[in-house]
Amino acid sequence: MKFPEQGMSRPDISGEMRAKKKDDARWAEGRTFSLIYPTEGALDEDARDSSSGSPIEIDDVVADAHDLYLYENALNPFRFPSLREMEADVVSMTADLLHAPEDFGGSMTSGGTESILMATLVARGRALAERGVTEPQLLAPVSAHPAFAKAAYVLGLEHVQIPIGDDFRADVGAAAELVTDRTAMIVGSAPGYPHGVIDPIPELAAIAAERGIAFHTDSCVGGFLLPFLERLGRDVPPFDFRVEGVTSMSADVHKYGYTTKGASVVLHRRHEWFMDHQVFLYDRWPGGLYGSPAMAGARPAAPIAAAWAVMRHLGVEGYVALAESLLDTTAALKTGIEEIPELHVLGEPAASLVAFGSDTVDIGAVGDVMDDRGWHLDRQTGPDALHMMISPAHRKIVDVFLADLADAVANHGESRGVEARYS
Repeated sequence: MKFPEQGMSRPDISGEMRAKKKDDARWAEGRTFSLIYPTEGALDEDARDSSSGSPIEIDDVVADAHDLYLYENALNPFRFPSLREMEADVVSMTADLLHAPEDFGGSMTSGGTESILMATLVARGRALAERGVTEPQLLAPVSAHPAFAKAAYVLGLEHVQIPIGDDFRADVGAAAELVTDRTAMIVGSAPGYPHGVIDPIPELAAIAAERGIAFHTDSCVGGFLLPFLERLGRDVPPFDFRVEGVTSMSADVHKYGYTTKGASVVLHRRHEWFMDHQVFLYDRWPGGLYGSPAMAGARPAAPIAAAWAVMRHLGVEGYVALAESLLDTTAALKTGIEEIPELHVLGEPAASLVAFGSDTVDIGAVGDVMDDRGWHLDRQTGPDALHMMISPAHRKIVDVFLADLADAVANHGESRGVEARYS
């Protein structure tokens, strides 16, 4: 497309965009199991905030905040002090949720990848400053998010993978053998994306602490879910700053925090680590002091405002209610999958991420049939599986999904092949 000589009307632009969207995933119907985290239909229509008596209206609250801060720029906190305050509030509330000590440091970022990049940057800086490490390594489980491989690539660390056991959790013994004097950071997931299990965080963090190595809990998925499962009496293994060796964490507000994309939080146990190794300050140019707490300079204001708004709107009670609904939905889907004789769930998922496979049918071909019926299940390998990241809104599709899945297993036919599946 060449740059247009003449502009288009607002109705024409809207019409063309709507036409382009016709083949996009129908996430609002509960047909996708990743990327979007809808809540519509998760709670009874009369669900209300007990403190204010007002209805819980997540989508409207987020949209209002977005519209109010659509054009502002979070680069300059002196021009937009409200954004500075809201970002500080979001970071502080997240730190409270994850039991960070009083002297914590941290900031918001655009997402889990940037949060992980910042955590790796700080770990690399600490390894050099505290232990003289000039050729750093990053140790992460095979199941860790690719953002760690990307961070290692961008920041010049050697990426070393920790094998996982039959339970799909990081192998602690293997991790201990892989640590060297060059190790700058060890990673554990709570939970990991592929199988929904929580790595042995206390054991991995202890290996790191014994040698003065940074340890990062990647809780991008679980940071706004596991704390509320605890409040519901669910047995959640230790994963946050209550584990002494954990030095940094990442948690995405735009996942189970239920705000729109572009909102994550990275936290460090000590404020000095954040200031010394993450915050960038520069004044050797004519434009005065330039400062940035994360990778981006100019930052959209709307995700900050929306994160602040939805966290204040829901509070602990609202998040607990959504977590309870999510647990019920996950249990119903998991039970239904396991009742199909040819299928089995991988590992023991800790929350709402479920992967399932088969020893008797081509699970990829089953996924093809589900694709044809409008469902969007992610594919995984090692072993082959279909992956679901369940959201509260999936409450409304449990029965029809399980019926389609059972029929897909019975009538999957021959696989169309990997190339056809992804064309």
